[in-house]
Amino acid sequence: MIEDIITEIEAKVRRAEAVEDSKKKELLDLLKKLKTEVTSFSQTHGEQANSIAGFAQISTQEATRKEPDFKLVEISVKGLRSSVAGFEKSHPHLAHVVNSISNTLSNLGI
Repeated sequence: MIEDIITEIEAKVRRAEAVEDSKKKELLDLLKKLKTEVTSFSQTHGEQANSIAGFAQISTQEATRKEPDFKLVEISVKGLRSSVAGFEKSHPHLAHVVNSISNTLSNLGI
């Protein structure tokens, strides 16, 4: 299920007309890392992994719209960042990838 969500996100990024090719590549690379990290994480923390994938999906949806509502981007990215709160020490790679995705999505409209 989580892999399916991230695959859907990847497809959304590829189709996003409002996103520059260089940013698409950056996001796709990060999503590939996220898929690896969150799939492993889901084996011990299923609900949290679903939250991470869900917030990543919502954040991507909001950030890649033709005319993004930057308040909604900010809220959804905040949720994405919060989804890994408390796991920075036990899963530093996952936290790093999520924070990198959050930063990239936040900066798309700037």
